[in-house]
Amino acid sequence: FLAAVESVKPGNLIKSYVSLNNNILQIEKIAFDLTSVKNIYVVGAGKASAAMAQTIESILGSRISAGHIITKYDHSVPLKFIETTEAGHPVPDDNGIKGTTQIVSIVKKAEKDDLVICLISGGGSSLLADVPEGCTIEDLKKVNSLLLKSGANITEMNCIRKHLSNVKGGQLSRAASPARVVCLILSDVIGDPLDVIASGPTAPDPSTFEEAISIIRKYNIENELPEQIYRVLQEGIEKKRQETLKDSDEILRL
Repeated sequence: FLAAVESVKPGNLIKSYVSLNNNILQIEKIAFDLTSVKNIYVVGAGKASAAMAQTIESILGSRISAGHIITKYDHSVPLKFIETTEAGHPVPDDNGIKGTTQIVSIVKKAEKDDLVICLISGGGSSLLADVPEGCTIEDLKKVNSLLLKSGANITEMNCIRKHLSNVKGGQLSRAASPARVVCLILSDVIGDPLDVIASGPTAPDPSTFEEAISIIRKYNIENELPEQIYRVLQEGIEKKRQETLKDSDEILRL
């Protein structure tokens, strides 16, 4: 579901879409019979993700097998079944990388009879942070700083972020396959494009490595970009790195 973060408290919004009656978990129009669900994993990232997680805990309680969310510093709330990492926003930091590692380790445990609930809100793109092989967190900070100063819009910035990540651009869904994944989203992006909000960790991504390079050239930051970052994008164009999740991907039809 989608709504503006400012319009209503996250917890109240979730309660209007998510309910549990006996063993039936209702998420908007989709009903899950929890007697056929082996494990429920809850993960997420964003400035409101802790508040969202608190509400999910109030609904599911001990039915949650494991969980981890990443939120901005000083945005945590008490949680019993879901762990929390506070991390940097709008520039990613080491805590964001550690928290993302925990999230990936959880979703990779998920099997066919499991359910993964992903909680996403504004700020998720910076908080859900990982580093491409051969690069450093300082490289990512440099990229984010350049993009913020360049005048690039959020769609352009997230195109680049998605192609410097193994979790953004639908790749969190790929990591959770073959489990069922349900993503609850609080949008802070005009038009609510699923692939743009928090860089779309569970949504198919129409953008490509080629587009990421084009955006870098458009804003004339190619020569300021860390060499290893540019190399990652070039390797993607050369098919040496896996593209982000696309509408045609088989896991979306499981």
